[in-house]
Amino acid sequence: MTMLRGAAAAVARRCGLGAGSGGGKVAARRCCSAARRREWVPPVGRDSGIMAYNSRSRTKEPLVLAKDRVATWYSCGPTVYDHAHLGHACSYVRFDIIRRIMTKFFGIEVIMVMGITDIDDKIIKRANEMNMSPVALARIYEEDFKQDMAALKVLPPTAYMRVTENIPQIISFIETVIANGQAYATSQGNVYFDVKSWGKRYGVLTTISPDTPDEAVNTDKRYGKDFALWKAAKPQELSWTSPWGKGRPGWHIECSTISSAVFGKQLDIHTGGIDLAFPHHENEIAQCEVYHQCEQWGNYFLHSGHLHVKGSQEKMSKSLKNYVTVKDFLKKFSSDQFRMYCLRSRYSSAVEFSDESMDDAKNLLQAISSFIKDANAYIKGQLICDPVREDILWERLASTKVTVKASFADDFDTSRAVAAIMDLIHHGNRQLKAVTKCFLNRILDLLEALLCMEALFPI
Repeated sequence: MTMLRGAAAAVARRCGLGAGSGGGKVAARRCCSAARRREWVPPVGRDSGIMAYNSRSRTKEPLVLAKDRVATWYSCGPTVYDHAHLGHACSYVRFDIIRRIMTKFFGIEVIMVMGITDIDDKIIKRANEMNMSPVALARIYEEDFKQDMAALKVLPPTAYMRVTENIPQIISFIETVIANGQAYATSQGNVYFDVKSWGKRYGVLTTISPDTPDEAVNTDKRYGKDFALWKAAKPQELSWTSPWGKGRPGWHIECSTISSAVFGKQLDIHTGGIDLAFPHHENEIAQCEVYHQCEQWGNYFLHSGHLHVKGSQEKMSKSLKNYVTVKDFLKKFSSDQFRMYCLRSRYSSAVEFSDESMDDAKNLLQAISSFIKDANAYIKGQLICDPVREDILWERLASTKVTVKASFADDFDTSRAVAAIMDLIHHGNRQLKAVTKCFLNRILDLLEALLCMEALFPI
């Protein structure tokens, strides 16, 4: 067994699960007719003290975890065929900030698994262009992605899991979906999810209905909305043996299988960019609810907003050729500056990228750095000031701490938290511009309040 799979097994044990627990056992099946609804059901568990916008319910909900102070989290990872760009980085840094907030401010242990798509049409195409094997190409860009994330100070997940190392589990997952009546194999060796048979349960994250008219279909699908679980191999293409012939997994089935292999049918949080909500996450939900025969898989779906290039409504993407790689960006700006750029907006909002917006982030960091430098000089007796107003200092200090915690509890509102910290710094600067020395301990308290930034700006 590989190191990745061993790590996943360890994660499953920490969650109190067996790998794939609760999934796909025919004996455990039950009628789901009562569950044929699209409404979100609040989970049973422990309230974390956080309100989070849930794409499943389309509103803010109390973040309730199945286990007290433990969050199970699945993150869609990269398709590794090229360098990561700032659009990818923005999503991963934003969710890294959320993860650090949950850990540092709310005492929650986050158990995160990230899937690595290391076989895909784009990988095969790029490998052919470069005259190398898809597996070798994927390993190069997987390592490249990990290096970029480390350079951006993004915490690694508890475990990475590659698609190519979970093919038997994917095949077993598909077999169960077929046995449960929601997928079909074709004479050409493809397997599709039968969206129409899933009825009104399809459309959890979108308003799409399986009953809307299909576009013309020139494939072996029954209906246009059906999506591939297994794709028959093309000549000279990397493939695996399956009950339906040689082939490889469809995109959506990968994440469903990997998350289920570790967390079973109980998943607290699922994250990704807003562009993944449909069809990727919608299809994941359908597959997993069929496989686990459960009413609700994935209690909270959190989606990050797009990063746009200034003057354009288009997201940054490789297909549009309007991207900046992480490596090129870090030649001009620092990881902390990019993190501050991300902190200045809500994680779910679209943001515009430009040199001007990065300069704004740089100036904010400089203001924080200058204040800490002046405060340290004051403490060492190197800066002479008038007496500090102790009553105002204590009031501002207490108010800022409350505002920062409340902001984080309100759907991880980092923009409001940063504004509160900057107000505190501006007040501190006014206190430091005078002529006699006093209240050293009060300034130390002020610096202590600023330490909350360490959770967001890791060393």
